[in-house]
Amino acid sequence: MRIIVAGAGRGGLNLAAHLQKQGHSVTVLDRDVHIVARAAEQIGVVALVGDATDVATLSQAEPGRADVVVGMLHRDADNLAVAALARSLGAKRVMVRMRDPLYRPVYEAAGVQQILSETEVLVGALATAIEFEAVSHSMVLGSGAIAIELKVPVDSRVAGLSVSELASDPAFPRSCVIAGIALDGAVQAPRGATVIEAGAELLVVSARADLSRTIALFLERARA
Repeated sequence: MRIIVAGAGRGGLNLAAHLQKQGHSVTVLDRDVHIVARAAEQIGVVALVGDATDVATLSQAEPGRADVVVGMLHRDADNLAVAALARSLGAKRVMVRMRDPLYRPVYEAAGVQQILSETEVLVGALATAIEFEAVSHSMVLGSGAIAIELKVPVDSRVAGLSVSELASDPAFPRSCVIAGIALDGAVQAPRGATVIEAGAELLVVSARADLSRTIALFLERARA
C-alpha cells in the first residue's frame, strides 16, 4: 500500500517505521527538518519538509495516488485540515488520530472514514489491565465490546475442551467470541472442533458487562 503520514512526532514516526517494515510505501510530512532527515535516514521512508495543512505541501505527496492518508499531527484542527485537503486532492481513504472527543462529529462531517481516539484506546486498555491482572493486552472496540488477549492456565477447567463444548457450557457468556488461538507460534481461527489447549493465547471478544465472567471462566481451575 502507498501511505502518507502527516506528522512525524513519536507516534507518527513509530507508525511510519512499522508500516515500512511491513513492506508498505510510506511518505512522511513534517515541518521539522531534523525530524524529516532522521525519518529518511533511519527508517528509509520518503520524507518531505513542510506544513501538511498547506495545500502546496500536501500536493507534493500526491494524496490522490495514495491508498491511505493518516493525520498524526498534534492538534485536531490541523488533522481536520489535512483530512479536508487530502479528500479535495483525491485521497481514497483518510484516517486521523483524534485527541479531543468533541472533534468526532466534525471529523465525521468532513468525511473521515476512520477516527482513532488515543485517549479512548489508552484509557480502555489501562482500565482493563488494572481491573484484570490476567489480561496481557486489550482494546476497546467501537461497539463497546472489548477484545482481550488471555493465556489459558495449565490447570484451567476449559483446557482440553473444544470450542463447541465450551460454547455449550452454561457459564459461557452469550456475548463471548473466541476470535483467535495462538500456540507455539502458530495462529489459527478456531472452529467448533478446535481444542483449547493449556498454555494457548486466546483472542477473546466480550461485551464489557460480561468481561468479568468471561475471564473467570477461562481462569477457573479444574476440579481435582
